[in-house]
Amino acid sequence: MSVPQKTVIVGAGPVGSLAALYAAQRGHEVELYELRPDLRNPGTIPLNFTKSINLAISERGINAMRHAGHPSLLKTVMAGTIPMQGRMIHGRSPLGELYDHAQNYDAKGRAIYAIDRSGMNERLLNVLDSMPNVKLFFNHKLTGADFRTQHAWFEAPDTVSSSSGRPTEIEITFDLMIGADGAHSAVRYHMMKFTRMDYQQEYIDTLWCEFHIEPRVAAGNSDPWSKFRISPNHLHIWPGKDFMFIAIPSEDGSFTCTLFLPSKEFSDLENDPTKLPSFFDQNFPGVTDLISREGLIESFKQNPHLPLISLKCRPYHYGSSGVIVGDAAHAMVPFYGQGMNAGMEDVRILFSILDKHVEVQEDNSPIDGYDKITSSAPRRAQALTEYSTVRAPDAHAINELALQNYVEMRASVLSKRYRLRKFLEEYMSVRFPNFGWHTKYSRVSFSNEGYSDIMRKSEDQGKILLRTFLACATSPIVVSLFVFGYRHRRSVLSAAARLCGFR
Repeated sequence: MSVPQKTVIVGAGPVGSLAALYAAQRGHEVELYELRPDLRNPGTIPLNFTKSINLAISERGINAMRHAGHPSLLKTVMAGTIPMQGRMIHGRSPLGELYDHAQNYDAKGRAIYAIDRSGMNERLLNVLDSMPNVKLFFNHKLTGADFRTQHAWFEAPDTVSSSSGRPTEIEITFDLMIGADGAHSAVRYHMMKFTRMDYQQEYIDTLWCEFHIEPRVAAGNSDPWSKFRISPNHLHIWPGKDFMFIAIPSEDGSFTCTLFLPSKEFSDLENDPTKLPSFFDQNFPGVTDLISREGLIESFKQNPHLPLISLKCRPYHYGSSGVIVGDAAHAMVPFYGQGMNAGMEDVRILFSILDKHVEVQEDNSPIDGYDKITSSAPRRAQALTEYSTVRAPDAHAINELALQNYVEMRASVLSKRYRLRKFLEEYMSVRFPNFGWHTKYSRVSFSNEGYSDIMRKSEDQGKILLRTFLACATSPIVVSLFVFGYRHRRSVLSAAARLCGFR
C-alpha cells in the first residue's frame, strides 16, 4: 500500500487554504497550521489588529478556484461577493458642487468582485474541514524548520511547560512545506538559512487607516440595494493627488473605507485629531455626509495607522521540500487589488507544474511506501525550480504595477491624458479586436496573461500611441491646418482691435 505525500501548509488565509485544497484533491495527507485562533470565529483578531482592507477578487483568483477540482467551491465563495463595475470618482466642482463620476473598468462590462476577508476565509476553511485527509491546527506558531531533514517545530497552545509556563514545541515531519504565511513569513525566514535567496523589502511613505460607512436603515423597504448609502457596484475613490480615500461595499450594506496618506500628514493629524473633519471636507468632499465627524475622529484614534510594504525575493523554493507563495513570496501594495489574486494564481501555477513533473511513474514497475516518496523528490525538486524560474518575473512585475496604480488612483483618474488613452485603447479593443489592444487594467484584472507580458504590451501600446500622435501632429496636412488656423485667428484679432480703436 502506497504512502501518500505529506504536505504541510503554514498560513490559513485564502492563499494557504486554497493550497491545502489543491494538495488534498491530489490525495496528499495535508496539515494546515495557523498562528492565529480559528479564523472562522468572530472574535479572532487579524495580525494587523483591524478588519483590514476588503478584498477584491477578479479573474485570476476565480480561475484558480475554478481549477481547484472542488465542485461547489467557486459557487460557495462567489455567493458572498458584490460586483464592482468600475470606479466612482468623487469631488467638488469649481462652483462648489459635489459630483461623482463613474469610470467603468472594462469596455466589455466585466466586473471585479468585493468580498469580506473573514467571510471568504470561513467558506474556504469549511470546505477543508469536510475533507478526511485535511487536518487544521490553529494557535500553532512555527519556530523552526529543517528543509534538509524535513522536520519542523511548532509551539502548541495545549502543551504548556510546567517549569516555564510557556507552550512547548511539537515536532512534525513533512515531504513538502508550503509557506503562505504573509509578508513576515516564518517559512521564508527559515528557508533563507538553506538557500541563497535574494531579498528586497521596501516601505512606501504612505500609511493607512480604516474607517466605516454604516448601512442605511431602510425599514419596510424590500429593495436589497436600499441599505447602501452610495452605489454598491463601484469602488469609490476620493483622489487627493498625493493621497486618497476609498470605500468598498460589504454584503450588509456597509462600506469598508481606507485613508491612504503620507506619514507626515498622518503625524500632523495625530497631534490634533480634531482637525480631521476639516481635512476631510477640504480634500474628500462629501465623506462627512456619510461618516459623522465624531465617527471619523473615533476611528482615527482607535484604528491603527499601518505601513504598506512591497517585498520581492527569489528563488521561492529549496530543493524538493519547501516553497513560498502569496505575500510570503511577493507582498505588494494593495492598489491593484491583486495581492490575493496573485497568491491564488501562484497556487494554480505551482500545482500545474507539480502535476507535470510529479506524476506517478508511467512504467509498470510498482513503487510503494517510502520508496515512492523518495523517488518523487527529484522530480518535485525540478518542479519547484521551474516554479521559481517561471513565477518570479511575473511577481516582480505585479509589484511594480501595483505601485504605479497608486499614482493612477490618487491622481491620474483626474487627468485628461489618462482618460484619452483609456478611451483610445478601449475603442481599439471593441472596434478592432483582431489588433489585440486592451487597457492595462483589463489585462491585469480580466485575463490570466503573465504580469510581465502585460507590462511589456502596455509599454508597447503607449509607444505606438505616442508615435501616432507625433506623426499626426507633424504631418504636412495637420501643420498646414494649424498654421492656417493660427493666421486666421491673428487676422480676426487684428480686425477686432482696429474696430475697437486699439490700432
